[in-house]
Amino acid sequence: MTGSADTGPRHTQKSIFLFWLPLAATWQMMAVEGPFLAAVIARLADPEFNLAAYGVAYAFALLAEAPVIMLMSAATALVDDAATFRRLRRFTYGLIGAVTLVLLSLLTPAVFDRVASAIALPVEVARRTRAALWILLPWPGAIGFRRFYQGVMIRDGRPRAVAFGTVLRVALMAATATLLYAASTLPGAFIGAAALSAGVCAEAVASRWMARPSIARVLAVEAGSASIDPGYRGILRFYYPLALTSLIGLAVQPLLTFFMGRAPLPVESLAVFPVVNALGFIFRSLGLAYQEVAIALMGRDHEHVREMARFAVTLGLASSAGLAIVALTPLAGLWFGTVSGLDSGLVRLAITPAILFIPLPFMSVLLSFERSILVIAHDTTALTWATVLEVGAIAVIFPLLGWRLGLVGVTAAVAAFLAGRLAGNLYLVAPCVRRLRTRPAGTVARPLADGVPPRSGVV
Repeated sequence: MTGSADTGPRHTQKSIFLFWLPLAATWQMMAVEGPFLAAVIARLADPEFNLAAYGVAYAFALLAEAPVIMLMSAATALVDDAATFRRLRRFTYGLIGAVTLVLLSLLTPAVFDRVASAIALPVEVARRTRAALWILLPWPGAIGFRRFYQGVMIRDGRPRAVAFGTVLRVALMAATATLLYAASTLPGAFIGAAALSAGVCAEAVASRWMARPSIARVLAVEAGSASIDPGYRGILRFYYPLALTSLIGLAVQPLLTFFMGRAPLPVESLAVFPVVNALGFIFRSLGLAYQEVAIALMGRDHEHVREMARFAVTLGLASSAGLAIVALTPLAGLWFGTVSGLDSGLVRLAITPAILFIPLPFMSVLLSFERSILVIAHDTTALTWATVLEVGAIAVIFPLLGWRLGLVGVTAAVAAFLAGRLAGNLYLVAPCVRRLRTRPAGTVARPLADGVPPRSGVV
């Protein structure tokens, strides 16, 4: 499972694309979940209240899962031998237990009522949100479990297996939502939460089953050279900045929820934001898929950085262009009205923030590329500071736009998010350049046949 800078394969744009494609398909399938469930909820009773409650519950669930999000990157970067696999697995199980307890504590009436009051949730939205969160209780643990085993498979050069698990997840999610839509009288927010939980739990089980060959191979490497100190202290030192980065980053959506609740058109903004965000996520997810690809293929000494950078630029431009084609044409009305089921007033409200989202897919690819450089170098602290800067910029810019200038809440939210992401991207340029300048020079790589991802030595 290990490799050296001197013997690593040289990657063509085609081979990178073929390695990236199954992971991109995985993110695209997950990106479909949001629009699909929003469309189901929008066609049930009380769509504004249920869309708002589903959006807020989903935001809190994302916040609870934040510490486990980077387990896929950690497994891709760190699992070299039996010792690192076993220790990171124990670390993973302890972490998912902790985040589940945190979400459970949020659901106690005393805590939840204070949080709902702090973010100014309307009473009816708050009531539905808490019930939806109970249904989402398995979500963070299942996410952490499957991301660890998916990282092991990516490390082993098996990204297609990750995509197969996601096919099962999306299929079960859609089947659950459709069945409950047709055969129950549950509120839409409850149906959306139940569909998400069912899908991700199925994917977690499937990921563990499909990871068996990769686990067997890594357990056979008893005397390997681990990426870092195989002890728990080394893992924690590597991982806690990544977890903090995710925690701060995923705090953005609850933060924006708080801001939109106090800005013009609060209920309408809370209803529209998850729909607009879901459309943007379809294109931003292409960049999210790139992070593990770059970690796996760039090389321990960043010897393949030029090939990976070239692919990143192409991918970023293409993904932003795709969003522009939807947001700037009549397809926007078709998407928000016909597909998502919003009424005409909410469709008009969604157009401007969708246009503002256009640069974000390119920035997502850039961020994944920057993060991969620093994760490979084990310089994870810089990622945390970039995220702090991003959230800080949002916290400053939204009140200016939404409260002082009176912009509609959802428009102010997307504009602030755009400015914050730009600040975070720019901050990471300097540490990335420093790391690339200090890499060993003169490494030689063997060519890699087009479309044949490595099964070992990928990092």
